[in-house]
Amino acid sequence: MVERIPDVEGPDFLDDATDSPEHPRPLTGYPRDLGERDVELDERPAAQQPLPAVLRTLRQQLGRPETQQRILIDRAAQGGRRAAVLALFDTRPPAPRLLFVEKSSHLRKHAGQIAFPGGTWAQGDEGAIGTAQREAGEEAAVRPDSFRVLGVLPAAHVAVSGFDVSTVVAWWHTPHPVEVNDPGEIAALHQVEVGRLVDPANRATVHYPGGRSGPAFIVDDLFIWGLTAHLVDAIIDLAGWALPWDHERVRPVPPRFGRDHNPTR
Repeated sequence: MVERIPDVEGPDFLDDATDSPEHPRPLTGYPRDLGERDVELDERPAAQQPLPAVLRTLRQQLGRPETQQRILIDRAAQGGRRAAVLALFDTRPPAPRLLFVEKSSHLRKHAGQIAFPGGTWAQGDEGAIGTAQREAGEEAAVRPDSFRVLGVLPAAHVAVSGFDVSTVVAWWHTPHPVEVNDPGEIAALHQVEVGRLVDPANRATVHYPGGRSGPAFIVDDLFIWGLTAHLVDAIIDLAGWALPWDHERVRPVPPRFGRDHNPTR
């Protein structure tokens, strides 16, 4: 069972984009030198190769209506401002990994938090997938033609900010070098092995003001909590990777990863 998402946090959406009719527009924000790799990244055999076995159950579950209804059911979309994040799987040996961004420490909201690349819907985005593609490019220089979308989690409402956040789950069929492409917002990029996230020894619970609680992941010196931890928890569950872990193991959020919201009891 996926635990409830608390109302005290969410991804760092700082822009003031408003909803308007959706029209396709060119993706922007990539370093100039990455353009030299376009031919390699656009290889159709790579894009069309079979999905790795490790992701097949996840894709199947993402396509089932009953699964969609079960995920984050208590945080269903409420007509708020649209936003999207990208959960990007790199399945190359030695182990599958997920890409995360670390927010800059000087941001006025969610400073230092670990998150999936993402942000607010903007005019020209083609739904949640378009937003996730654009934001991943602007934040981490991820090429939109380098990954295949497996599905989209139901939008989760974040009451504190009024956003409805959709999670686009994708397979990075042609991984390429990435880098911080927006140093004003992103401090670092991290690729975390899925096995480390699944390991019960790396899981814990975080308490929030008001008595709520949620999952956390502690991998080396990284502390993943809040909405992102709930999304990781949901994806692990859908993929069939979840292992029993000690929900009574409570850890506070280190200041580095939650300067503005450091929930403790």
